Parts: sequence; structure tokens; C-alpha cells
Amino acid sequence: MRWALIGASRIASSYMIDAIRAQEDSDIVSVLSSDTDRGKAFAEANNIPRSYTNLAEQLNDASVDAVYISTTNEKHHSQALAAIAAGKHVLCEKPLAMAVTDAVEMVRAAAQRGVVFATNHHLRNAGSHLAIHDLITSGRIGRVLSARVFHAVSLPEHLQGWRINDASAGGGVIPDITVHDADTIRFHLEEDPQEVVAKSAVSGMGDGVEDSVMSVWSMPSGATVQTHESFTHRFAGSGIEFHGTDGSIFARNVMTQEPVGEIRLVDPDGETIIPFQNHNLYVRSLGLFDDAVRGTGRPSADGVDGVKSLAVALAVREAAQTGKAVRVDYGDV
Repeated sequence: MRWALIGASRIASSYMIDAIRAQEDSDIVSVLSSDTDRGKAFAEANNIPRSYTNLAEQLNDASVDAVYISTTNEKHHSQALAAIAAGKHVLCEKPLAMAVTDAVEMVRAAAQRGVVFATNHHLRNAGSHLAIHDLITSGRIGRVLSARVFHAVSLPEHLQGWRINDASAGGGVIPDITVHDADTIRFHLEEDPQEVVAKSAVSGMGDGVEDSVMSVWSMPSGATVQTHESFTHRFAGSGIEFHGTDGSIFARNVMTQEPVGEIRLVDPDGETIIPFQNHNLYVRSLGLFDDAVRGTGRPSADGVDGVKSLAVALAVREAAQTGKAVRVDYGDV
């Protein structure tokens, strides 16, 4: 697999480049940046042969099999469609687009072109979340009654920028974090939220976008989900809980890019610490993407997963803005 990076981003340099190169016979041949000097410096620092500022020129390289898109959110739609039209497989950062209709268009274009299209939802690749999923699906806590996600963090200064002050680029905590929590809940419960209510706030960091939000989601099974996301909570920690008829799961510090945290199962037999694998989340994700390209599997989160996490996040934003309960529109995917 020969990859092109669309976006000279921090997530690419911190996680994705190593994850791509960890796959057998995979490497990166180019990077795209809107800034010539930044692109050249990024390529040199990461041992990438070529840098581009023109997407069409980058995609014209016949040696490229796949692209990884990690630009600002408003660019994902057009860049993914261009890559799909060029016959490239696509791994795109979340959220896939700014609107559900655009995300659906991306998924359908990839299906028509016959290329793999996936969303880079990393949490469902974590050993902790795989262990939680196994507990739930094996019936260890019985029928799930409720879930709680606490994902209020302190956004580091080097990641702030457009995320806290540019709504047109997809800034705000809802497209940045709520979208991840939507995918994680869908992964664990294997069902899609139906209706949401929410309240958002600017609590010290947002400039024209929300930096904190709380929401409650209704699930088809009757379970209720409560979520809290923020950019401004320095000491809150993160985690996820599931409460069922036969037990509860308490997972702490697992809403992260690193393979860390603790899982406790509490049931009639008492309290048990649940072990889990500490593999690299992104290496696993890239391995499954490679399998999908070779026709031997599917991505950990495909395009439909990306559409649905976006749909939930946009419903949360609408509910927060209107003060009304909002039905989630999944765009008929």
C-alpha cells in the first residue's frame, strides 16, 4: 500500500504515520499542505519523498493506492470526493463532513467507484473498548438500562486554534468530541440513537463555538445515554459506564488515544478488574483497513459508521441550539 497524506496535521505526525508504516509493505509517498513551506518541512521531518499544495497533482500519482485525510472538517467532503474519483481508497478523519447529506454522498461515491472508504474513529480499536464490548455482548451485565460517557477534558494549547474559534472550519466540542462518543456508544450497544436533548455552553475557551455540552439520548432498546463533553475541564478525567439488569461496567480514563485506563465489572459476585490488551489503537485500525482493501475484512469504522456518528453530533448541536428534542436523521444509509 502506498499512501498519500492529505493534510500535514499533528495527528498524522503523532500517530498515523507510524501506524501506516507498521503495516507490511506500506509507506507514505506524499503529503498535501496549503502552505508550501509547511508541507516541505513536514515531509522532511517525516521522511516523506514529496509534498504538494495542489490536490489534483497529488492524486494524479498512479503509485498512490490510498489517502488519509486529516485537514480541517470543512475540506473533508470535497477532498474525499476527489480522491474517490481518482480511484484511491480513503481513510478520513471524523467528522466526515459538515452535513449528513455530504457524508452520505461520500459513502455512495466510494461504493459506486469500488474503493474502500472508512472513518478514523480510533476508540473502537482500543483494547479497553473491545473488552467492554465483549462484556456487553456476552451478557455479563444483562440488558443494558443506561450508559454514561464523561469526556470532558482540557484541550491542549497546540490543538486549540480553529477548534475553539472557527465554526466555518467545523470548530466546537460537538464535532470534535461528541462525534467520537456517538461512535463509541453505537459500537458498544449495536444500535443507533433515536432522539436527543442537549444543552451547550461557552465555559472559558470557545470563541464563537461551544466548548462544553451535555446531552441525553434515547435508544431503540429503551436504554438512556447521558454524555458530557468539554474542552475546559482540567481535572475531570474521562470514562464510560454501562448499567444493566445484572451488573455494571465502570471504565475510567479510556476515552483516549493511548492504550490506558481501568475497567471494573460490578455484579452479584462483587467487583472484578477486567484485563485488556494494550495494543496501539491506530496500528489496529490501519491493519483492518488494509484487510478491507485486500478484500479479506472490513474497516473498524466504515463510511456508514462515520455518517451515523456525524448525524448524532449534528442532532445534539440542533437540540442545544433550539432547546427542543431532536430526532436523529441518518440520511437513509
